[in-house]
Amino acid sequence: MSIKQNLLKIRSTLPNEVALVAVSKTKPISDLMEAYDAGQRIFGENKIQEMVDKYEDMPKDIEWHMIGHVQRNKVKYMAKFVKLIHGVDSLKLLREINKQAEKNDRVIDCLLQIKIAKEDSKFGMDAQLAHDIIHSNDLDNLRSINIVGLMGMATFTENMQQIESEFKYLKSVFDDLKKNEKDNFHLKVLSMGMSGDYLLAIQCGSTMIRVGSSIFGARNYS
Repeated sequence: MSIKQNLLKIRSTLPNEVALVAVSKTKPISDLMEAYDAGQRIFGENKIQEMVDKYEDMPKDIEWHMIGHVQRNKVKYMAKFVKLIHGVDSLKLLREINKQAEKNDRVIDCLLQIKIAKEDSKFGMDAQLAHDIIHSNDLDNLRSINIVGLMGMATFTENMQQIESEFKYLKSVFDDLKKNEKDNFHLKVLSMGMSGDYLLAIQCGSTMIRVGSSIFGARNYS
């Protein structure tokens, strides 16, 4: 099927309140434009430089989401345009995003990444650290960031019971932290679920899914 057909098929399965991030890492601009012409406006990239290059060459009504691990020294390159940063896993990173957002006279939306997978390779903070950040004086002083939700990546396994357990855990953390609203902390986005498990993620409360291969086909890492 074409990229347009893939998109339409996936959209037909989504409730209205669930946002679709088209994960376009390693894909050429021609593929992204095919998705764009089919109505897709939210694209997710894993590498900041690749996202910057695509931003420069593509229409400016696109919402760019940084979904990969973020190195603090590269935040400055995307600060002028990035819509949502998914993988915020430390207070130091929040401070840097705030600093670069200030320089660009913006407020940048962020998601705290919670580690829910059993794999050591997955990034993220534990729920207690997220709780501590929310209640810290440091957060009160960060006026150019807005924490709007949580993100998590399930274990890479075919054991759907384990994945379901991890998704339900993240939803429980979301519901618990949601009680602690502040000026720059009000949770509405729960980003979990990818090509192989997004329907299960939605059942568990996801409001944003990150889908790549089911839209664009297998990635080319060569």
